[in-house]
Amino acid sequence: MIVRPVDWDDPASVALRTAQRDELTIRYNDPNSEPGPAPSADDISLFLVAFDNNGEGIACGGLRALDDRHGEVKRMFVRPDRRGSGVATLILRQLEDAARARGWNRLVLETGDRQPDAIRFYEREGYTRIPNYGHYVDSPLSLCYELIL
Repeated sequence: MIVRPVDWDDPASVALRTAQRDELTIRYNDPNSEPGPAPSADDISLFLVAFDNNGEGIACGGLRALDDRHGEVKRMFVRPDRRGSGVATLILRQLEDAARARGWNRLVLETGDRQPDAIRFYEREGYTRIPNYGHYVDSPLSLCYELIL
């Protein structure tokens, strides 16, 4: 696998984010289940895609700056057929390293209560549950986490 930064509108990026939204639509029975502002090219400072040996995008994740010391992990997704391969951890570690390089000392993220696989993953990777923040404060479906870098 090769993980590299890509533009927000890179075809592999678009395909993976579309697959993520499709999966969440099924889990929540709602195509608009995202409680906060959707990330965009304007606010994502880094977007990574993991490619397999055939050049096919298999996983992704990004960073959104919240201020000059804190960031948010956005759009973490691994294709179902590649889950359990370690690629999510690989991407998350690279996002954490990039956050440190930017001088950030904390990462936060939001996931949903119907995503037990994501909850287990973030907790296993050292993220700690925190009160819902920002746009997620009043969202009953949201679970928020942080990692002190």
